[in-house]
Amino acid sequence: MTKKPTSTQKDGRVATNGHVFSQNGTHSDPSGKPQGADNRRVELGKKVTLLRGISIIIGTIIGAGIFISPKGILKHTGSVGMSLIVWIACGVLSLFGALSYAELGTCIKKSGGHYTYIMEAFGPQMAFIRLWADLIAIRPAATAVISLAFGQYILEPLFMPCDIPPMAVKLATAIGITSVMYLNSMSVTWTARIQIFLTFSKLLAIAIIIVPGLYQLFKGETRNFDNAFELTNVKLSGMPLAFYSGMYAYAGWFYLNFVTEEVDNPERTVPLAISISMLVVTSCYVLTNVAYYTVMTAEELLASDAVAVTFAEKMMGNFSIAVPVFVALSCYGSMNGGLFAYSRMFYVASREGHLPEVLSMIHVRRHTPLTAVFILYPMTILQLFVGDIYSLLNFMSFLRWLFIGVVVLGLIYLRYTKPDLPRPFKVPLFIPVVFCLTCFFMVFLSLYSDPVNTGIGFAIALTGIPAYYIFIYYNHRPKPRINLFKCFFFFFFLQNCTPHTHTVHMSNAYCFPENC
Repeated sequence: MTKKPTSTQKDGRVATNGHVFSQNGTHSDPSGKPQGADNRRVELGKKVTLLRGISIIIGTIIGAGIFISPKGILKHTGSVGMSLIVWIACGVLSLFGALSYAELGTCIKKSGGHYTYIMEAFGPQMAFIRLWADLIAIRPAATAVISLAFGQYILEPLFMPCDIPPMAVKLATAIGITSVMYLNSMSVTWTARIQIFLTFSKLLAIAIIIVPGLYQLFKGETRNFDNAFELTNVKLSGMPLAFYSGMYAYAGWFYLNFVTEEVDNPERTVPLAISISMLVVTSCYVLTNVAYYTVMTAEELLASDAVAVTFAEKMMGNFSIAVPVFVALSCYGSMNGGLFAYSRMFYVASREGHLPEVLSMIHVRRHTPLTAVFILYPMTILQLFVGDIYSLLNFMSFLRWLFIGVVVLGLIYLRYTKPDLPRPFKVPLFIPVVFCLTCFFMVFLSLYSDPVNTGIGFAIALTGIPAYYIFIYYNHRPKPRINLFKCFFFFFFLQNCTPHTHTVHMSNAYCFPENC
């Protein structure tokens, strides 16, 4: 008969209950799940409430675009009335996409967004291609672009009326990126609280535009709406491009699905947060454009590079200096919400074996995926200082709609292949069908209007196929390099971190999987 242990050893491997302890009190249960000293599993907490979920969606959708350049839709539609219809139609189509994602988020209760849903519907290879494109190009470029807008507008009040030195913009941008990543690595709670504050700030900025504009409208300033639907200026050939611009302005409604595992009561919170957010954003966008048209003629709006600044100069005089600050806060909110969401996708991909397992490590005390937050930092800074970011975004932007269309197609596919999958929230079938067709239409429009850049984007995405077979399918990942990668984070970032699903052996308060 085996002798039963009679004592607990916290400086070794075994305790009387079968747990494995570390030197700092962290241990794993017999199943290998990491736990803290209070016998709780080390995992991402469910700290995203309804209000925080709404702030993530609204705070990420509303960036700099509505303040700077809504003239793209007016340019392609040719009339004030048609441009407002396009804004409303794009809001409805985005709602269709958001509701489709809400169904996916309540029946597939894993974080990761696009990656996870493509994995469930079409398998690991297609999911890896999406992950690859995001990791090497799309997310670093998108983060760098919105961060550059932050750097430009946070410095503008200091340099008015002179031009801002380009290097000063890049330095301010680098500081902004670093601060966002530090915040996301330190605390989920404070990240969410700051996101709520930034969301209210940008809604306040929009209210500052809407209220005076509607006041002028109710006073009878309607001359700019005369002949609003004049068909002689409507360009049917430009309508698809107008919808493309509008859908881009609404992009971001999918970010809550990247953090599903951290949402409190996701069956209720996800659909409700998405529905409320899309209603708020659509109302804000339409009313903001009405306010612009009340104060400015179509010609003035088309001639302006920063519509909100022009509006403020005409309505508020010296107070217009505050507009760049609000735009900067809006950009910072988009940076914060986007990083919070996408770090969870890399965390989930690591957990699935598609990225080095070091990216699935969670900080024991802060419960943040520290390494997954910082994975984008080197590429983002590199593209910020040396990359042709805007060209990269031009030929990669269509990939976003291609993969979103694939995700919603996966929803339709799962309806037939897995009819018994629990669906607490289920949308009518015509909603995902209409949205899926819209996405593929925009993709084919890109192929027709800009075949060169679109082809380059496809080529970059397709490099994910050989990468998948080299690093995943044949399992030829170079172990020494991965261990060097781990050692880098060991010395600089990973104090008191633990992997999501492995028995841990500790040394000097650091934790690594037992196969390191």
